[in-house]
Amino acid sequence: MCLAVPAEILSVSPNGSDAMASIGGIEKPVDVSLIDHPVPGDWVIVHVGFALNRIDAKEAEETLRILESAGELREGMTITSGGARP
Repeated sequence: MCLAVPAEILSVSPNGSDAMASIGGIEKPVDVSLIDHPVPGDWVIVHVGFALNRIDAKEAEETLRILESAGELREGMTITSGGARP
């Protein structure tokens, strides 16, 4: 199953279309070309490596807490274009 998960943007490339993001504590590159003016600190929803839209930090934290309690987000998990893999 593929999930759209909250991620915090850590840095944005000079071209503005790629970023490094923290997804459940794991740093992954994401495509932010669909987000207007992404900046470090923004929270976004990521699906198959693409940031789809911004969300507020409170919503992101609540979603991460729900995913964690449901066992969908675990420490050491890898988020790939094919979905979440342990």
